[in-house]
Amino acid sequence: MKIEFLPPAKQELDDAIEYYNLQVKDLGKHFKQEIKSALKRIQNFPYAWSEVESEMRKCVLHKFPYNIYYSIQKNKIIILAIAHHHQKPNYWIDRKIDE
Repeated sequence: MKIEFLPPAKQELDDAIEYYNLQVKDLGKHFKQEIKSALKRIQNFPYAWSEVESEMRKCVLHKFPYNIYYSIQKNKIIILAIAHHHQKPNYWIDRKIDE
């Protein structure tokens, strides 16, 4: 299945990479690799993670305090949010998916 990011989710990813790079050299690169690994797992096993809302699932990263929220739509996976564990819960819930 193809993976697509909603624009706000892509911005969250870019912001987190930039933040980590400012903290420690190459930490943003490690974060990006962790995201890529998680996306590959989601792509291979999209139904492996539990639903948090109707048709919305959450994958917890192993090495960073982030969740990937996504939705499975026909033949693609839509990334709704790259959310830090300490952000307001479900802030992303109203994000619209264009089909």
